[in-house]
Amino acid sequence: MSFLRCLQLCVASLCGMLSLGIAAPAHAETGEVRAAQQFGLSYLALMMMEDSKLVEKQAKAMGMGDIKVSWAKLGGPGAMNDALLSGGIDFGTGGVPSLITLWSKTHGTPQEVRGVGALNSMPVNLVTSNPNVKSIRDFTDKDKIAVTTVKVSTQALLLQMAAAKEFGEQNYAKLDPLTVSLPHPDAMTALLSGGGTITAHFSSPPFQYQEVARPGIRTILSNYEILGGPATFNVVWSTAKFRDANPKTYAAFVAAFEEATATINRDKRAAAEVYKRMSGTKETVEELLKMMEDPLVEYTLTPKSTMKTAEFMAKVGTIKEKPSSWKDLFFPNVHPLQGS
Repeated sequence: MSFLRCLQLCVASLCGMLSLGIAAPAHAETGEVRAAQQFGLSYLALMMMEDSKLVEKQAKAMGMGDIKVSWAKLGGPGAMNDALLSGGIDFGTGGVPSLITLWSKTHGTPQEVRGVGALNSMPVNLVTSNPNVKSIRDFTDKDKIAVTTVKVSTQALLLQMAAAKEFGEQNYAKLDPLTVSLPHPDAMTALLSGGGTITAHFSSPPFQYQEVARPGIRTILSNYEILGGPATFNVVWSTAKFRDANPKTYAAFVAAFEEATATINRDKRAAAEVYKRMSGTKETVEELLKMMEDPLVEYTLTPKSTMKTAEFMAKVGTIKEKPSSWKDLFFPNVHPLQGS
């Protein structure tokens, strides 16, 4: 039988199936979800999802059966971004600048990166052990400021925004030479030891609370001051390629994300207990609860002040393309929220 005749028979068979209302076999979704998170209370919703197997629960409720969910811990946005773009993970997490950078690099491609939702709005503080430093203007070449990743992390971008206000926009990178890349736990250890070169840490909860509890260490600046009010600290993101190929799996992840956030807000004490058990932190549940009940801390999927960061990054040339709205940065599941 000729190739042409085989092709004709295949087409005829498919047409017959369709005429009888029999669909061709659908493309199977992935049976595994690979997600990554970083360190700190800001990633609590993801820890709740992991601990209670919420993605697996939601997938089963949607009739998907059993799926495998794996979680990785990565110390900064550099490793996170590389893992996502190489296909090593399906959901990444990190600060708003990382999302904006990824979106700008991938916009309009099948691999376009967008936010799945904000993890929280919370204060991110710059603390120092140097008694001579009252503001960022007082830093000298003898100071080293720890951030998770130089130039691209949330804290590094916040420092640039603060420098632009303090020294003039053209000098936004003035403090970059003082920054050092360190995961938050390592940065806190270095700062508290007092014996190294780290004299400041642009931190995050719970590390910033532990640091200022030590005599001689104090806060000199926060992201809320720089951005003019409550602002999203961390975000969950994925690629359009994964979402389009796995719409049910994506929906199960979103449902689990929403459930975890609602669970935190409904019972912060129970959530604090989960964090203590999973992180092995030295703080008591009461101490963690106090941090979580700070009126400046909010666990929410709603993005806040993301465009302020995007506009700054576009102005200084960190990104080539600026989103026209915060909705450009996020998948449609977030669009009904009152974001900014």
